[in-house]
Amino acid sequence: MPTDSLSPVLIALAVVGGYLLGSIPFGVIATRLGGAGDVRNIGSGNIGATNVLRTGRKDLALLTLLGDGGKGALAVFIAWLLTRQAGSAAQTQLTALAGGASFLGHLFPVWLKFKGGKGVATFFGTLLAAAWPVGMAAGATWIVMAFLLRISSLAALTAVALAPVYVFLLDRPYPIAVMALFMAVLIYIRHKDNIGRLLRGEEPKIGAKKKEAP
Repeated sequence: MPTDSLSPVLIALAVVGGYLLGSIPFGVIATRLGGAGDVRNIGSGNIGATNVLRTGRKDLALLTLLGDGGKGALAVFIAWLLTRQAGSAAQTQLTALAGGASFLGHLFPVWLKFKGGKGVATFFGTLLAAAWPVGMAAGATWIVMAFLLRISSLAALTAVALAPVYVFLLDRPYPIAVMALFMAVLIYIRHKDNIGRLLRGEEPKIGAKKKEAP
């Protein structure tokens, strides 16, 4: 492969392969194999680790978290392996494409009629693999915000919004910034209900028990 060039076939493999990898619904698989039923029929109906936790099975929630984060990281890693003989620019471009495609697959999985999760775990896994300093900075932002305000969704929304900024502050390649921005925009769209509750002051805090309906 010529330095700093990507063939259409390689791009297609990264995008399609990344999407299919991201489409693996670990939350559905974990709850079904773990005997907890279908997570889509529980709580919010979301397939992510937060909703899996509502089954009362912390082990299944952890498996879902690792699976959702790991599939984004794996897509990036495979793209990195495929471009080891290419220049750094081509390698960055393909890893960003594969990571973005995997993230898209998680949000809109073909196996679940394009009804997927909200993408936070996959966002962090993808970003850590593509540019670990940026992923660490975004993760630290989540931890600080969650500790101070005790609202998971707000911590996530803050972290993903700052991720593209961290790319430039840490002098990472611009394709990583494009990927981070792409994921951040989609996460905000998927969190529209959470944003509405935040604006109304109704978003529950971490560890708070749900109010029972009268």
